[in-house]
Amino acid sequence: MEPALAAQALGASTEIATAALSGEDPDAVLRLVVRHAAELAKADLGLVMTRGEDGALTVEAAHGSPGPTFTDPVGLVLSPRSSAARTARSGVAIVVDDVAADPRTAPFVPRELRNFGPFAAAPFGTAQRRLGALTVYRNRGAQPFAETAVEMLTAFAAQAGLVLVLAEGANARARLTLYQERERIARDLHDVLVQRLYAAGMQLDLLARRPSRKLARKDAQRLADAIDQLDASIADVRAVVRALRNPDPEEHATDLAESARTEVAIAGELLGFQPVLEIDGDLADVPAALADHARAALRETLSNVVRHSGAHHVSVHIGRGDALRLVVADDGCGIPEGVTHRGLGHLEERARQAGGRSDIRSSPKGTTVTWTVPLG
Repeated sequence: MEPALAAQALGASTEIATAALSGEDPDAVLRLVVRHAAELAKADLGLVMTRGEDGALTVEAAHGSPGPTFTDPVGLVLSPRSSAARTARSGVAIVVDDVAADPRTAPFVPRELRNFGPFAAAPFGTAQRRLGALTVYRNRGAQPFAETAVEMLTAFAAQAGLVLVLAEGANARARLTLYQERERIARDLHDVLVQRLYAAGMQLDLLARRPSRKLARKDAQRLADAIDQLDASIADVRAVVRALRNPDPEEHATDLAESARTEVAIAGELLGFQPVLEIDGDLADVPAALADHARAALRETLSNVVRHSGAHHVSVHIGRGDALRLVVADDGCGIPEGVTHRGLGHLEERARQAGGRSDIRSSPKGTTVTWTVPLG
């Protein structure tokens, strides 16, 4: 390889490595690869193609112009039997003087590329990770690609492919580190901050309701406002925890069983006895949005039990079949007639949002809340 061409190839490889390992957008890196390949080979068109599961190649990046009637080859799919696909599979480069006339290449050349003549294809990637092919074209009638140009293209495609494979591994490790840090922060927020806020709110509410401690109206209002602010803070922190753990709630399931155990444990600390928890069925695949609704409904119900019921026994049952069913029963004083509670309204609202319903049965001997949502 000529010294000047070798120096140009080395500079191009360095630029690609810097971009890939610094976390540059993959599409931008591919565009950089194909631009340098076309310039090094003095080609009129360069294409980077990646392999699909069926062996076909898809053009991911291009540099140059394929012609006046076809200006954007990105997205073009080449047959698994094309010469570029064979190169991607075998790892062996190919060069012909006329891509549309040579019997090795002509049968599977897309019509969009038949106006070209000289053609060369090199495997893109490594022996272990064959990503696809790097192809270059010259207009029909132009000088064919020299052997040195093909050698250079093959070496350059191998180096660029290796850089992308290494960058993929580095980016995967960086993502793993990020996810681990997000999980650690979410765990600290949930296990420490949320529980402390929740316990503080319950203690304040119980303090405000002690018959032996009659508060002035203004002080009682301030205390109620403080409790509301704690509730709002808990909701905000829980939202942050969900966002940290599940950036895409449609792809990541919420652990509803573990959430239920946590809510029951917190309520037990505040009640002075442990509610009975029964889980019937596997909750692991309950959709994340529905699991969040169910967890919030359980929290609201247990909060009302702690604050208002005076119960000595509480049971929680979560079951699944065609529907997700949450039942919380206590032996407390019941809900006085004409009394409305904000939390009970939230239960009904969440059930409606999820396409279900919330039923409340109350008497002086206790209250049973049944929250049901279809799983669909």
